[in-house]
Amino acid sequence: MEITEVKVYLANEGKLKGYATMVFDNCFIVRDMKIIKSDNKGLFVSMPSRRKKDGSFKDIVHPLNSETRKMIEERIVEEYKKAVSID
Repeated sequence: MEITEVKVYLANEGKLKGYATMVFDNCFIVRDMKIIKSDNKGLFVSMPSRRKKDGSFKDIVHPLNSETRKMIEERIVEEYKKAVSID
């Protein structure tokens, strides 16, 4: 699986620093991943989620292993840092 496109949309709303859209293999898109800055973890990516009836959140899409999560997170954080340095 190859990441073929990443777009970052900056937001500065407290811990929320932006949103990302990612395309895999030029044929599958994931939108609304959140770029969040944590006091202890630094920047990390939160997968798109939906609020359940009980008020908790459930991811709509997510990686099934840590290697894929790391690949996605590193690429999005890299693109975020590029976008921030342009502004």
